[in-house]
Amino acid sequence: MEQAGSLSQSERRAYQLGCRSYERGEVEEALGWFRQLLETRGGFADVHYRMGVLLERKNELAEAAQSLKSALRINPAYTEAMLALASIYERQGDFERSREITERARSAARPAEDGLDATTRGKLANLQAALGDAYREAGEKREAIEAYRKALDRCPGFHDIRHRLGVALREAGFPDQALAEFRRVLRANPGFLEAQVQLGLTLYTLGRFPDALAEWNAVLDREPTHPDARMYLRLVQTPRRG
Repeated sequence: MEQAGSLSQSERRAYQLGCRSYERGEVEEALGWFRQLLETRGGFADVHYRMGVLLERKNELAEAAQSLKSALRINPAYTEAMLALASIYERQGDFERSREITERARSAARPAEDGLDATTRGKLANLQAALGDAYREAGEKREAIEAYRKALDRCPGFHDIRHRLGVALREAGFPDQALAEFRRVLRANPGFLEAQVQLGLTLYTLGRFPDALAEWNAVLDREPTHPDARMYLRLVQTPRRG
């Protein structure tokens, strides 16, 4: 759930309206808003999950499975996404894969030392991260950082939250700590291109221009139309007048 990580006003609106439509059961409206958001922001585990749920309701099982797999690439411990994907495989007659994923979900859901199952821990982590988003939007960077770290104490594998922690650290004046968080995300999930874009931006703020350009170009090698990578490259490579 990347949520407030450097969202534009239109992106934030698409996220909020999509979630509102989802809660109301407005399938087409929610899909429309989420698709609009995912055109520019691919790092939203909860959006991919909700897309999967909505597409399954429409009986578009292949697309639903792809959305749920995307959610799991971002957050491999996303228990709800595992169970939803297992349900789709069962409907498709792939009972072996359904059983395999169900077992993974059961293992992930076993209580940890804190006595909480994975689903409950994930929900609490997302709530803590949402509090961090609110602090960050209000300009309370230190409080946002603390909230994100508390969320990650519960669920260290939630790469989207770690990505938002990195953004908050950079904005609060801790670029070296931000670099460490973005690199940790990318070690665990090399396909999280939003984190790589932010890694490049952090390197740029440190004056490490060739390293920043290398990161953005690497993103474009994998996704040539990535809007943020293209925008940053265009900005830094356009000669300034005056």
